[in-house]
Amino acid sequence: TVIYRAEQVSAFRDIHPAAPTHILIVPNKHIESVNSLKAEDESLIGHLFTVAGQLALQEGIAKDGYRLITNTGANGGQTVFHLHLHLLGGRHMQHPMG
Repeated sequence: TVIYRAEQVSAFRDIHPAAPTHILIVPNKHIESVNSLKAEDESLIGHLFTVAGQLALQEGIAKDGYRLITNTGANGGQTVFHLHLHLLGGRHMQHPMG
């Protein structure tokens, strides 16, 4: 379900949620991974985080906290080779990660 769409970024609910709130925030420009970022992408990546904060407020999880994750490469757990943020919240996150 698409919950946000703008010129630079789209966001939708994960089909296999790992938390009560699990949203994928994706740049509309294809960028394979963090390793593919260029200096020209800096404002776009900053915008991803701004949208994440807006969505956390919209979803009612900003006050209690949430987790943002991006996976890079096989050992980092990347299975979709288009850069994206996972916004996870709605419960206490487990620690340590990994």
